[in-house]
Amino acid sequence: MKVIRFQGTDIEQKLFWKTLKGNVHAYFVTNNISPKGNTNMVVKTVTMYALYIIPFILILLYPTAPIMALLFAVIMGIGKAGIGMSVMHDGLHGSYSSKKWVNRLMGASMYVIGSNVFNWKIQHNIFHHAYTNIDGLDEDIQTRWIIRLSEHTPLKTIHKYQYIYAYLLYSLMTFSMLIGDITQLVGYNKSGLTRLHKANPTREMMIALGVKLVYLFTVIGLPIMLTTFSWWQVLTGFVVMHLVAGFIFSIVFQMAHIMEEALQPTVDEHGITQNEWAIHQLLTTVNFAPKNRLLNWYVGGLNFQVEHHLFPNICHLHYKNISPIVEKTAKEFGVPYYSIPTLGEAVSSHTKRLKELGGV
Repeated sequence: MKVIRFQGTDIEQKLFWKTLKGNVHAYFVTNNISPKGNTNMVVKTVTMYALYIIPFILILLYPTAPIMALLFAVIMGIGKAGIGMSVMHDGLHGSYSSKKWVNRLMGASMYVIGSNVFNWKIQHNIFHHAYTNIDGLDEDIQTRWIIRLSEHTPLKTIHKYQYIYAYLLYSLMTFSMLIGDITQLVGYNKSGLTRLHKANPTREMMIALGVKLVYLFTVIGLPIMLTTFSWWQVLTGFVVMHLVAGFIFSIVFQMAHIMEEALQPTVDEHGITQNEWAIHQLLTTVNFAPKNRLLNWYVGGLNFQVEHHLFPNICHLHYKNISPIVEKTAKEFGVPYYSIPTLGEAVSSHTKRLKELGGV
């Protein structure tokens, strides 16, 4: 793996990060609150799990009309995405609680929704957060199928239409994780990344395969065994659940970095990018719909991506309150703070960026 260094040429960049950390720390000290989660996180966790599990239990235990079962599948998809964004995400960043075992438990929600913890830690916590929007390192902007998300990758004729078909393909995200975790882990094992991060390749592969089998047996096998639905009806519900969850996941994550404002910096031949890390995060990350209370609650504060990328170890419940501090400090130092007022405007900006990346 190539070593990347963030090296700004301006001393003010270093001072910005030091000042910002001090200002945010002062907020928590002054208000005598922990930067981790609180009772509201417990309530949110119970709610998200209820959205995911209760409809499934109803399908298993009570005679359900096909149209109602399909509605339950949609609700499960909403809950599945909510668990990923509001519970698992904080757990794996160590921001859910001050207790490590609680963070590990909440991070294990990844298994409940059918994916693998180790893969997420490598792809998201390390590659994405450390090297945001850097082509070849941030796997979140890696070209997949026929979607071009990096301006530094080859442009193909079909990409000119991606602003239309991308939204359909976004729905396949959780399917991609369900299947792609295995091939991705094989790649990590072969490259030595697994051992580099002090994990046993064989053990991690057994965990990944075991989780997939248990998950598939639970969400597909049990309904076939315990209900009157045919196998194709069960699979239809399974697909609908994943399409809903995948679309929600994708659209939230894409609108944080694949936007008109967000840059995709390069590194020179020495592996150096010409900004300090904190400045790099500001240049590559965008907030959206910060005043949308429902969205802010449901997506786990991921619409405050600037705050999340700068302070991933702070629980998302606090992002709204520290955002004015981050914005004010950024303005004082003359560095950008990107925030799009509404969800509609954010979708529009993302669509325009897809057009740009498609050569339109």
